[in-house]
Amino acid sequence: MLSVFAASETSLKKVETADLAALPESAVWIDLVKPTAAEDHAVERLAGIAVPTREDMQEIEISSRLYIENGARYMTATLMCQSDTDAPKTTPVTFILSGHRLITVRYDEPRPFTIVGNKLARVCPPALTGESVLMDLLDAVIDRAADILERIGSEVDQISHDIFEPDAGPADRSRSYNEILKAIGKKGDLASKVRESLVSIGRLLLYLANEADSMRWAKESRAQLRGMQRDVHSLSDHAFYLSNKIQFLLDAMLGVVNLEQNNIIKLFSVMAVVLMPPTLIASIYGMNFRHMPELDWTFGYPLAIAMMLVSAALPYYLFKWKGWL
Repeated sequence: MLSVFAASETSLKKVETADLAALPESAVWIDLVKPTAAEDHAVERLAGIAVPTREDMQEIEISSRLYIENGARYMTATLMCQSDTDAPKTTPVTFILSGHRLITVRYDEPRPFTIVGNKLARVCPPALTGESVLMDLLDAVIDRAADILERIGSEVDQISHDIFEPDAGPADRSRSYNEILKAIGKKGDLASKVRESLVSIGRLLLYLANEADSMRWAKESRAQLRGMQRDVHSLSDHAFYLSNKIQFLLDAMLGVVNLEQNNIIKLFSVMAVVLMPPTLIASIYGMNFRHMPELDWTFGYPLAIAMMLVSAALPYYLFKWKGWL
């Protein structure tokens, strides 16, 4: 899908692109979402650049993600996508600055693009350029990462409460532990993806800061770049803190599960020891020997029962006295 935006007096308007051979020269932002070959060729003719393929965007080398070609600056970053669902993922997005025009190439729907598109459609500066749109997109990406980390932090706090101050009864505890382990795994995966995205954005901002002189950016834009770099650095530290906290909760959860299992095994061990003497007595009187005087006694049976009860009670109270129960 190809979306072309051109600046008007007070907003960024979407231009109809029924004829790919006649894309407007006034386009400030061209957004390619899962582009077809025809759309790629149309943008290449208009901007005089090569649009990277999906395979090119997935390269992990920095030299393949941040480079200059034919006067255009190519910057590929990893952004969060579908973070509000049960299957969050990251997706590569390429930003191309050619002159004062921004071209974005993506194969998914990161939310910052929708946010910025709606914002600029309402109001935008009169002399809007592709650089300004890029800064708005990067700022929205950083804000989105901060929101995700804030949500992860509150959910991790709830998980910590469920582990150390469980409200569930003993019957529901095993089911609760399974749910907690799954929640810890999901939050850890989401935090690692956010951190990966922040590292990628940090590299892109550093590249832009180094190229600001050659692009002749204004002091305000450079100050905004430095502010975003500080934000990314602090958010990366916060993501690292959350990852450590999630790892601690995972270790604590496994420790709690081990304690529960040890208590169950201890209970069975105590029951086995308590029942061992009565079993021995019952086994003796279950023998089919001809000469057993107790079998002819009137009080032989009550005596055997009493012996079994006493032999079971003695180990139990001994364990209680030793503090083993």
